[in-house]
Amino acid sequence: MSIKSILAKPFAAFVNRSVSKWANNPIETQNKVFQNLITQAEKTEFGKDHDFKNIKNHHDFVKRVPIRDYEALKPYVEKVVAGEENILWTGKPLYFAKTSGTTSGAKYIPITAESMPNHIKAARNAILLYIHETGNSKFVDGKMIFLQGSPILKEENGVQLGRLSGIVAHFVPKYLQKNRLPSWETNCIEDWETKVDAIVKETLPENMTIISGIPSWVQMYFEKLQQKTGKQVGDIFKNFNLFIFGGVNYEPYRAKFESLIGRKVDSIELYPASEGFFAFQDKQNEKGMLLQLDSGMFYEFVLAEDFFKENPKRITLKEVELDKNYVMIISTNAGLWAYNLGDTIMFTSLKPYRVIVSGRIKHFISAFGEHVIAKEVEHALKMATKTENISINEFTVAPQISPESGLPYHEWFIEFEKVPENKLALAQKIDAAMQQQNSYYLDLIEGKVLQPLKITIVPKNGFKNYMKSIGKLGGQNKIPRLANDRKIADALKNQIIVK
Repeated sequence: MSIKSILAKPFAAFVNRSVSKWANNPIETQNKVFQNLITQAEKTEFGKDHDFKNIKNHHDFVKRVPIRDYEALKPYVEKVVAGEENILWTGKPLYFAKTSGTTSGAKYIPITAESMPNHIKAARNAILLYIHETGNSKFVDGKMIFLQGSPILKEENGVQLGRLSGIVAHFVPKYLQKNRLPSWETNCIEDWETKVDAIVKETLPENMTIISGIPSWVQMYFEKLQQKTGKQVGDIFKNFNLFIFGGVNYEPYRAKFESLIGRKVDSIELYPASEGFFAFQDKQNEKGMLLQLDSGMFYEFVLAEDFFKENPKRITLKEVELDKNYVMIISTNAGLWAYNLGDTIMFTSLKPYRVIVSGRIKHFISAFGEHVIAKEVEHALKMATKTENISINEFTVAPQISPESGLPYHEWFIEFEKVPENKLALAQKIDAAMQQQNSYYLDLIEGKVLQPLKITIVPKNGFKNYMKSIGKLGGQNKIPRLANDRKIADALKNQIIVK
């Protein structure tokens, strides 16, 4: 055991005490964050426009600052991008994290000197809390990889611009730089398939102990390793015992991953975004991720079912309840104010506050009033396949409003590792799980408004080919689990060879 792995344990214990301090005083912590944000931004253009000097509490804030998405905040952001200072936050941001928007085109999310450290600290703390809980620190001596975007940055009016994962690559602590892969040159490769091939070549001879990234893209890396060697990943990397992931629910991929690895490995779930690092898994056997309350972000919540009503009620942490679907609204020290992130979350614990991501407020199916969310379809698939030897690579769901015959239905597009013998039986199990979870869906089935769901089998690499066709292969791009239209469904239909 190296000095690094020995020293990791007392450091992990110190960080655990620090995190416990704010996690055990959540309301006081959030109140301090709120007051600090308002005070620091009082003299910005946004602060003056919204009378920050007279905001004393959350009620005052709600009266003066409406909920905005990126499109509504864009006039302010454009001034920041143009090089103006003291617009949303004091001074200029350090970076713009460039992300792809749906209605707005490219989105430029500011990252400031105050917000940047929180992205790094939260990722570090997730690993340290794992060390503290399990006592396992040997992995710090091995090589670790994060499948991410290019670290090459551009400049926009004196501010560096790039993908969040590329920006974060510039902040890897010195004590980890020797352990980190891929190399800088490989990380700069833009074409995703070429990049993964290069990563395979670099990592094959190494002692890989941590592998992290979005599950769908790590899966591609694992498959290429297997194709190259004919071995399972766990045999190639005998000391690989920790998978760190974020961006999507791991459960639909778990069976496939365990097949590719050849054994179970511990995992840590993260909840990062360009707008902030919101939560991480702090316990191996507890459901949900610890909400980051001391990271320069103030949280508000709106019940998802009320979100599109006029003036929906905005509540703070002290009013939330377990197992309710909330839209998460954030105000941050990067200058985002009452900002609709677009994510929906549910609380799995209130002592401490832990959350799961239940979906996207715009990614749902309610073509018939069923209000189906991502958490429900993912859980239904898990329940339907848990006793079967069925491995799923990817899936998405869309409404079929005008079928050639019969009632409308939900169409599930699934790419299997191996196509099941009885597709109809699997569809019936998934449908039963959906009816059990969602009373609206049950009523529509029983009321003969909808017929039970149908599965359409997507050929191998069908989702990969679709993402490539729209220029979103790799990086931080993900397939939406749900859509209220058939844009993705119709594109996938063109690839269908098995009905």
